[in-house]
Amino acid sequence: MRSTHRRRATATGALIAAAAMLSVGVQAGSASARPDDSAATAALKAQAVRNPGALPASLSPSQRAELIRQATATTAATAKELGLSAQEKLVVHDVSKDQDGTTHTRYERTYDGLPVLGGDLMVDTAAGKTKDVLKANNAALKGISTAAPANAPATAEGLAVKAAKAAGSKADKADSARKVIWMVKGAPTLAYETVVGGLQDDGTPNQLHVITDAKTGAKLHQWQGIETGVGNTHYSGQVTLGTSQSGSNYTLTDAGRGGHKTYNLNHGSSGTGSLFTQTNDTWGDGTNSNAATAGADAAYGAGETWDFYKNVFGRSGIRGDGVGAYSRVHYGNAYVNAFWDDSCFCMTYGDGSGNNDPLTSLDVAGHEMTHGVTAATAGLNYADESGGLNEATSDIMGTSVEFYANNASDPGDYLIGEKININGDGTPLRYMDKPSKDGGSADSWYSGVGNLDVHYSSGPANHWFYLASEGSGAKVINGVSYDSPTSDGLPVTGIGRDKAQLIWYKALTTKFNSSTDYAGARAGTIAAATELYGANSAEVTNITNAWAAINVGARAGGGDPGGKVFESTASVAIPDYPGAAVTDPVTVSGITGNAPSALKVGVKITHTYIGDLQIDLVAPNGTSFRLQSSSSDSTRNLDKTYTVNASSVAANGVWKLKVQDKARQDVGTITDFKLSF
Repeated sequence: MRSTHRRRATATGALIAAAAMLSVGVQAGSASARPDDSAATAALKAQAVRNPGALPASLSPSQRAELIRQATATTAATAKELGLSAQEKLVVHDVSKDQDGTTHTRYERTYDGLPVLGGDLMVDTAAGKTKDVLKANNAALKGISTAAPANAPATAEGLAVKAAKAAGSKADKADSARKVIWMVKGAPTLAYETVVGGLQDDGTPNQLHVITDAKTGAKLHQWQGIETGVGNTHYSGQVTLGTSQSGSNYTLTDAGRGGHKTYNLNHGSSGTGSLFTQTNDTWGDGTNSNAATAGADAAYGAGETWDFYKNVFGRSGIRGDGVGAYSRVHYGNAYVNAFWDDSCFCMTYGDGSGNNDPLTSLDVAGHEMTHGVTAATAGLNYADESGGLNEATSDIMGTSVEFYANNASDPGDYLIGEKININGDGTPLRYMDKPSKDGGSADSWYSGVGNLDVHYSSGPANHWFYLASEGSGAKVINGVSYDSPTSDGLPVTGIGRDKAQLIWYKALTTKFNSSTDYAGARAGTIAAATELYGANSAEVTNITNAWAAINVGARAGGGDPGGKVFESTASVAIPDYPGAAVTDPVTVSGITGNAPSALKVGVKITHTYIGDLQIDLVAPNGTSFRLQSSSSDSTRNLDKTYTVNASSVAANGVWKLKVQDKARQDVGTITDFKLSF
């Protein structure tokens, strides 16, 4: 009857020639000059930051290494100060610093020599004194037996392989299994972490991590270790690349950006392939038939992302240690994806359907490299709500890199993968102003959003970033039209992209941890904005309202400035056609006179094909207002606020949301019905 399948992304010496720093990537057009990096940094600092000391400090690799050395030398003392048990030890994961001297040290934990997954914590210090301690899990880590049944490893491996096959992997054995303490959710538990390799069904390398209870063998959790995304290629025009010269040959080795190298896999799927090397310093010709074109795009994207993090946030490289990652292009055969792999510290790009469109765009390079930054800092677990926030972080920073580059051939926008035409109809892969336009992403938070694929559960955070940056409503930015809605039907005023990206970065590096969910992201960004701009600033007010606009928390000042809200959160099942219509009631009281001419009707429905649904609002006197007729809209799930002129009927009484499925194939559920007077 219809097809609802969509391809889904399943979201890391040579002699330097003085005259060898300019090389041509593609010839499709000329890139406009980006503002001077120092000017960009100065402009950021010149913004209305009330506490510039809260800005990230720019640390050289040697300064960061010294902070890590000092923290490592005092882990025992820190553990004692924190009151950790004798069986616990701290391992330094990362150190960052603010301009006012506040130091943020991230630690992993071990217990009786075993890694503690979800036991990460961060200690904030100033003037040698502890200011705050942020833990991913506050449960006590003590009294845990580390003895496991003899058959536990085999049981864990068998369950992991079964889970991998169910997820589409072709692997028939586990690569590794290790005993751990599982602490991501609930009380600490002795467990096994088993990793299954091989390939996923679309050719992506597989690194499925499966956690099993060491004593019962029950599966506790699983997540995919390869973090993927998609983008476009050969649209960056004529660009400047960092290259190196050795004898009579040039290579795509960017010595000025941590030694980043770009390799040609030539359709292989393992190893590094061959470093792009040639006798001249002009790379590619803008066509896909020239293998170096994709190499030039990947190298350009990596360089712009490096510059963005260094010049905007003072971060030298993905890990802050001045070391570059590497890129691999021409992966696999007709592979329509790109991914970051933390184990190789590299980004990898496929050539797209028919091997005609390498996925090496500017926004995807920023997206993939940001997965590495997330791994080096907050370490957001790639599953549940934290997985959605991980993906959103990559989309947010990938978008920010695109705006930062200021490339006339690929202007900044709030669209992800807009150049590749991966859907075959000219549409982007994801939309930040209204994520549900992709057919699967959520516009706003709801209680089950963490059960979605991480590329879809990223939607609310992407939406928050757009609203925080630009505000709600219709507008045109760099020639692209946007019209961003809000879940509560109320407007949001933007604070500008530069401030929004700074707040998110500060929260990522100093507030988030491996288990941060949407509520935690709201708290972390508000805390970051408060440190930067002050508790009563417009910035804090506006980003708080942006969170409320995606259904996370209340508006600044509490409640709804538009009036009273009446809401039903009961789950009402919607039977498949030809089932009868169902209703969800809300009782309105305490309102004088008739309903308003702009009554806000908030509706949330889980359904795989919202075009099947006919939706009406029924007033207490029986008057019916049609909110939506059945259509061919294949969007998954509905999260929308309608405006109804209900001024002809009395406000008080029982209002009903009436929903009927008008086409066969699937069922759904009303999860939220809200009236705002």
